[in-house]
Amino acid sequence: MWLLVAFVVTTVLTRAATRYIRHRADRAPAGARPRGPIRDILINGVHIHHQVWGILLILVVGLLQVAYRPTGVAADLAAAAFGVGAALTLDQFAMWLHLEDVYWAPRGRTSVTALITTAIIALALLLGTDPLGLASTPRGSGAVRWAVSGVLVVNVLAAVVCLLKGKPWLAVVGMFVPGIAWVGAVRLARPRSPWAQRRYAAGSERERLAQARQRRHESRWNAVVDFIGGPPSR
Repeated sequence: MWLLVAFVVTTVLTRAATRYIRHRADRAPAGARPRGPIRDILINGVHIHHQVWGILLILVVGLLQVAYRPTGVAADLAAAAFGVGAALTLDQFAMWLHLEDVYWAPRGRTSVTALITTAIIALALLLGTDPLGLASTPRGSGAVRWAVSGVLVVNVLAAVVCLLKGKPWLAVVGMFVPGIAWVGAVRLARPRSPWAQRRYAAGSERERLAQARQRRHESRWNAVVDFIGGPPSR
């Protein structure tokens, strides 16, 4: 629980801070040096992005976890620290994906998508790592176990189809939340995805429907992402 709480709180505070820094920079005179505790961190003229602190925190927590196997309060603190580090790192996911500063560019929206996906997965794990009830099935109910195993296999196949249809985030979430991947698997593929390139002929009705649906989806999803993370710079 503490990992998820720390992750969400850190995400909110980080996005609030970066939006404030951008707002102040847009209003400041050219060449003005920012003041106050909320500003970019520069060391020897190098801008240290907050993903650096997140990576370091994740590494420290991982080493301490392996070395000492903390329990009780120490384990809760380690989980919270890991959540903080994960949020700081994933908040700039698009930057280490593209290897350039796209934080406020349209491509930077990928960072917010990564944060939302991670929060959903963490919530699913918090609610229970056995969403299908496989572990709680009685030992003697072999038929039920076979049925549940079949559902798991179908779920994995649906996640693979999501990947082929250009829906990686649905595939990832679907591995932890059964049913999500099935929805993505039965719907139209994204344009330019491997599935669309092989199965949707150029100029076909399916291709036109996929492109129209993609435009509507991007418009709605970008509105959600911009509300959470702030709109990209124009």
